[in-house]
Amino acid sequence: MKCPNCNSSDTKVIETRATKDLSGTRRRRECEKCEWRFSTLESIIVSLPAVLKKNGLKETFSQAKILKGLKAACLKRPVTPEQLQNIVKKVVYWAEQLRSDEVTSKQIGIMVLQELKTLDKVASIRFASVHQTFNDVDEFLSHLETL
Repeated sequence: MKCPNCNSSDTKVIETRATKDLSGTRRRRECEKCEWRFSTLESIIVSLPAVLKKNGLKETFSQAKILKGLKAACLKRPVTPEQLQNIVKKVVYWAEQLRSDEVTSKQIGIMVLQELKTLDKVASIRFASVHQTFNDVDEFLSHLETL
């Protein structure tokens, strides 16, 4: 690690501790040349798969898009932002565990829908009405019956 003050690579770690959310490690360092003290944050870089859309295009995996869809489905429902973040975390964890280069948007939608069903049935119906392609009202009604 280079010192941000003098650019020397002779630094030592003074203190190490986990971040509050346990997602990384915070290190307090000191430059052995100029005695400048600074902090660094160390975290794991996770490689998420690319998302293959219905139209054949590939996009980068976006937690923000998942959260946006969840917020729209849960509008005016008794669901907290923390519950939505937990769903996003579960979906990201699931995508990481696939160990695949790509995942379809349909697979992501199914995973989100499964998690949403346990949280709020009305929100899951809203999400399904946007995510799944229903050709007519009968298909939508048969989906409702499965809930």
